[in-house]
Amino acid sequence: MSLFNLFDTAGTALHAQTVRLNTTSSNLANANSASSSTGETYRARQAVFAPIMNEFGDDEGVVGVRVMGVVESKAPLQSEYNPGHPLANEEGYVYMPNVNVVEEMANMISASRSYQTNVEVMNTAKQMMMRTLSLGQ
Repeated sequence: MSLFNLFDTAGTALHAQTVRLNTTSSNLANANSASSSTGETYRARQAVFAPIMNEFGDDEGVVGVRVMGVVESKAPLQSEYNPGHPLANEEGYVYMPNVNVVEEMANMISASRSYQTNVEVMNTAKQMMMRTLSLGQ
């Protein structure tokens, strides 16, 4: 793998982690949003990634990551019996999102660290290229 390919690989990873961070922050922002029906209740979302395989055959293996999309969690919603709540339905239940705040915070830290690592990869590759160019002086 050449140094130029490192920029492409790290760039795709930066994009993927940005999507992951945005999805996680959306989950955290909606963690306490209540609703009176299951159809209107926010559901946790997760980014789905897939490897980008080399198409040319000169270097084998993975050359990046692709964001395949964002999917909603199939975990059941939380229902609370709270007849005094303004959004309670006829039976007195309020539906809360299926967002696990602790899990989302761990996901956010992981995505942030991964983003930071890929920035360091790009900086190191840039420094190596600059040092290589300075050898000819």
